[in-house]
Amino acid sequence: MNSQAPIDMHLLALPETAGSSLYGMLDVLATTGTLWRGLSGLDEGPLLIKPHIVSTTRTPFLCGHGIPVHPECTIEDTPFPNILIIMDFWLPPDDSMSDRYTELKAWLRRCRDGGTTIYSACSGSVLLAAAGLLDGLEVTSHWAYEDLFRQSFPEVRFDPAPSICFSDREGRLVTAGGAFSWHDLALHIISRHVSPGEAMHTAKMFLMKWHSEGQLPFASRIHRLAHADSGVQCAEKWLAENYSHPDPVAGVVAACGIAERSLQRRFREATGVTIITYTQNLRIEEAKRVLESDQRPVDDVAAGVGYENTTFFRRLFKRSTGLSPGEYRRMFKPYQAAV
Repeated sequence: MNSQAPIDMHLLALPETAGSSLYGMLDVLATTGTLWRGLSGLDEGPLLIKPHIVSTTRTPFLCGHGIPVHPECTIEDTPFPNILIIMDFWLPPDDSMSDRYTELKAWLRRCRDGGTTIYSACSGSVLLAAAGLLDGLEVTSHWAYEDLFRQSFPEVRFDPAPSICFSDREGRLVTAGGAFSWHDLALHIISRHVSPGEAMHTAKMFLMKWHSEGQLPFASRIHRLAHADSGVQCAEKWLAENYSHPDPVAGVVAACGIAERSLQRRFREATGVTIITYTQNLRIEEAKRVLESDQRPVDDVAAGVGYENTTFFRRLFKRSTGLSPGEYRRMFKPYQAAV
């Protein structure tokens, strides 16, 4: 067992922070090595990781859902932490954090320039993007923030698929996907900074599963953006009710009474996608719902959402979710079995 001093890791907490992930990460890091040895009947080993909660103030405050936070240190007392972990925030999907935390963002830039290894969980990457640290880089976050990144941070290459994304070649800026992908992030941090063996012990002790399938199986492909184009609103309503139409573009053009070229242009400007992509997303979401809830053959599922060519449907489904229809059904079967 390592006899060196424990590794200091700082967890950033703000009033917007999700308390469950903050204290979950703190518990997992603080018990790395010791909990496994204690419950396995082995001799007590040394402390391997020492986590600290850092914030903009030492004054206790309430984070998301009224959970109390007692910061151990502030950004002023911690100019260059070796390892900084930004936990996720309770943020609306249109909150870019651009209107606050000016001093904190400057501190983050100094940390990056000073050699700090920075990790972010879920929406923690929104703060990094607002600080200008992600421009030109490939990053991930919760899949629901895809439109926010596209609109507020166009220089950032957002990828909603992975649960972990290395945003630079040196591995000093790592972003994790949505919500409980902080589990994956915790295991990665422990494996990288302590050892793969300790990461495995941690996974066994806390029953933590590595999300090798990524985020796509959990993501909704339907992103309805607020806009004032009544013609596009008409098209969205018609498509929601007629997504299985054999020629959805011709159908929606006829239903809305707008020239195809004009509707295509306006639709993309308002929604960010083409009419056919929007239709495919509606079809895939309905297929997912059917696969989650009953056992009808995949050919029937494909036909029901508008695809007579089952081979094409299977390819499109896998591209959209990362799984084949059968794999998707097996993944979500336990939810039905629990009823």
